Amino acid sequence: MSQYQRLLLIINPLLRRSPAINHAGALARASGATLHIVALVKTLDILWLLDEGSRKQVRESYLQNQRDWLKSQAEKLSGRGVAVTCEVAWADDIKQEISDHVTELNPDLLIKEVQHESLLKRAFFTPLDWYLLRQCQVPVYLLGGAAHALPRKVVAAVDVSTNGLENNRLNERIIQQATALAIQCDAELHLLYAYDVSQEYLAELGDGLKIAELTKGLRREFEKTYLDWASQHGVPADRRHFVVGNPVAALSEFTDEHQVDVIVMGRVQFHGLDKLLGSTTEHILYQVPCNVLAV
Repeated sequence: MSQYQRLLLIINPLLRRSPAINHAGALARASGATLHIVALVKTLDILWLLDEGSRKQVRESYLQNQRDWLKSQAEKLSGRGVAVTCEVAWADDIKQEISDHVTELNPDLLIKEVQHESLLKRAFFTPLDWYLLRQCQVPVYLLGGAAHALPRKVVAAVDVSTNGLENNRLNERIIQQATALAIQCDAELHLLYAYDVSQEYLAELGDGLKIAELTKGLRREFEKTYLDWASQHGVPADRRHFVVGNPVAALSEFTDEHQVDVIVMGRVQFHGLDKLLGSTTEHILYQVPCNVLAV
């Protein structure tokens, strides 16, 4: 039985050259899942300058134009064997509209194109994609520019620095999702861990040990844990990757160098300052030239 039965794609109908529809359609066809496409249209500010009669006419004409375009896109997918439905809706509150659709449809994946936001804007407002990573009840598949509609190389990015039950469960879910996606798309599956120990963390543990010696000891410990994970899940030696550096920078460099199509990562709930600054997965969205599947 396929991992995916229902896929939900959220699009901005103004971005008509976006590859999101083709990517979602390809995944639906490969997995045999149904695909529902929702085009959310923000209210046009200019409408408030018109009288009520003209406003209603312009609004309906604009929506019909979007419906006609989306219907033509859905017909193309249907011609390729995809079971697809679609709708266009006004959205005064896009976050709430997406949440309502997820609750109603309960899809296996929420698919959406990454919406790039400036660093300044992120400092004052929570980006929509960050909101979805934190609040969405289902895995979120964010399309960030992978060249292939169906992934050819999938990377499961685990974190073995913490050995708690919750972290182990999250690593298991990451590997399960990555494995399922790779199998359905006939893609290569790789396992990656980005090793990073801050100087502050090392200093706390020092107590007479040289930083270099402590670093080597921690690295050996983490690498052994990582290799044990890889062995338990039958990952071939040539698809195991233990990289060193800041996670965001290291993962970005790795995905670019190895032409990764999808990186599968965990979502972590944050509070206080961590919530303001964002998680590794959130910052990865603006760094990697590939898609991100967050579980």
